[in-house]
Amino acid sequence: MLLTLLQVTVLVLLGPLVTGFVQKLKARLQCRQGAPMVQPYRDLAKLLRKGTVQSDTASAFYRAIPPLVLAATLTAAAMVPVLALPAAGGAPPFGDAIFLIGLLALGRFLTAVGALDGGGAFGGMGASREMTLGPLVEPVLLLVVFSVAAAAGTTDLAELAARRITHAELAWRAPDVLALGAALVLLLAETGRIPVDNPDTHLELTMIHEGMLLEQSGPGLAWIVLASHTKQLVVMALIGALFFPLGLASDSGPISLTIALFAFVGKAAALAVFVGLVESSYAKLRFFRVPQFLGIGFLCGFLALALRVL
Repeated sequence: MLLTLLQVTVLVLLGPLVTGFVQKLKARLQCRQGAPMVQPYRDLAKLLRKGTVQSDTASAFYRAIPPLVLAATLTAAAMVPVLALPAAGGAPPFGDAIFLIGLLALGRFLTAVGALDGGGAFGGMGASREMTLGPLVEPVLLLVVFSVAAAAGTTDLAELAARRITHAELAWRAPDVLALGAALVLLLAETGRIPVDNPDTHLELTMIHEGMLLEQSGPGLAWIVLASHTKQLVVMALIGALFFPLGLASDSGPISLTIALFAFVGKAAALAVFVGLVESSYAKLRFFRVPQFLGIGFLCGFLALALRVL
């Protein structure tokens, strides 16, 4: 349990840094100086010092939404192997991939409920758009997991990572390439990145996730923003566990855990570079074009599972 808590702490502490790295990379690619990579930490500290403004139409449940969203995200973070394999005692006590997908969906649902409870027009619009895209994202994520689990014989993430390293039947083949392509599409969708969403805008005609946060303020907004940073790194850790588990420690020694930490940072940095390059190379899609983009991920995930089963 201590090692699991350590892994959750790593995800929470590095989550804002990954966001800052993506923003800095985008600025450099656009020939701008950009904010320092620690700017997300400063924003969180500023929000924690501010007061809370609540809509008159909000219910008593409104203030409980941000802690619940953060709790669902942290529980999901506890299920992904970040540093160690089961042999080192690093397997979470409940690391089922289907449960993790359910927790991510729960966080999305709670955020939408909070936006609707605020009573604002933009919040309702953002919640409607988010819940429209959610049913298109979650089946693709299930297909990606099942395409790997079909060969490993389990949906436990720690076991999937361990068997990816040791079992020959999980060596890289065509289904893995297709599943990885679907996972990269999901990374952009789950984290609200271009071309699905634009995290840097507050225009009512384009925002999805940001629209749900307009009624939040102060510490409540800080909790939801921290949950967004952590969720982004959780999705990256999930991709690493399913496709690139090399570097995970096989024992709980400090040297092995340090090597595993640097390996995880390298994998997260590579995925962050991918996100930054995509955001700097493409424009945001119209909302009704997003299902077509997500359909690419669905097709890749379906073909990966079909080839794996056949």
